[in-house]
Amino acid sequence: MKKFAIAAATATALTLTMANGAFAQQSSQAPLTVAAGEMTKAAEVGSDTWITTKVKADLMTEKGIPGTDIEVETNKGVVSLSSKTTVTDSQKKLAVDITKKIDGVKAVSADGLKAN
Repeated sequence: MKKFAIAAATATALTLTMANGAFAQQSSQAPLTVAAGEMTKAAEVGSDTWITTKVKADLMTEKGIPGTDIEVETNKGVVSLSSKTTVTDSQKKLAVDITKKIDGVKAVSADGLKAN
């Protein structure tokens, strides 16, 4: 019985090793190289989306800032803040300071924020 268990375990190990080698050969094909380039583009877009979401969330949870009135757009790490309603100079400064602290933000443009 013990010999059978050892033989079965050895056969299973050999089968898995051979199957792993077959899959490894398939994974080095050219289509994956193209997909990797597309993944880089997707990561950049995802990063901008993440930054926009994080900025909006942080502005909404900050007391003293009309976070629901501030629009946020991100393009390649550059965040643009704008509003249709007027904000004070101190609210504008606080919104910019909060935005600059977020990972991935390269620059902040608050020209679109209407300040008193």
